[in-house]
Amino acid sequence: MEKYILSVLVRNNAGVLARVSSLFGRRGYNIDSLTVSATNNPSVSRITIVVKGDAYVFEQLAKQVYKLEETIDVYPLSREDTLLRELLLVKVKMDAIIEKEVTDLVIRSGANMIDVTGEAVVIELTGPPRTVNAFMEQITKYPVLEVCRTGVTAMERGMTKHETLKNIL
Repeated sequence: MEKYILSVLVRNNAGVLARVSSLFGRRGYNIDSLTVSATNNPSVSRITIVVKGDAYVFEQLAKQVYKLEETIDVYPLSREDTLLRELLLVKVKMDAIIEKEVTDLVIRSGANMIDVTGEAVVIELTGPPRTVNAFMEQITKYPVLEVCRTGVTAMERGMTKHETLKNIL
């Protein structure tokens, strides 16, 4: 199964996220990643959904989301024309034995240590999902205490329909 990315512009009304996400659940599809964010128009939000499936099912889901009352527009996003980012926070138990190894990994990965205490460190990494996944494979060799990931947020490259958002309402 392939992963598909859907960007949905919705009116910023109470319950709209529940209506969009429940549409996927009712059809038996698990959402791999879901993020919601404000746009440059306070009455409009952007929902980014990553789901596994085939092209036909994805197209049908996009059509169903578009039919929702609050939906303004739906954009399937291609990985080639889209900037994808995810934020990772990971807390690692720290001791003198692994401190240098973890520090080296953080530096090589372009991550940041944002909180360091005697017994633990919180590491922050922002990047494409494949970068975050690769970092997670490496950091799990150490005693990971907590992990928090935001999910994928995405924006198309260049001039797109999203750039005309201020003209929608």
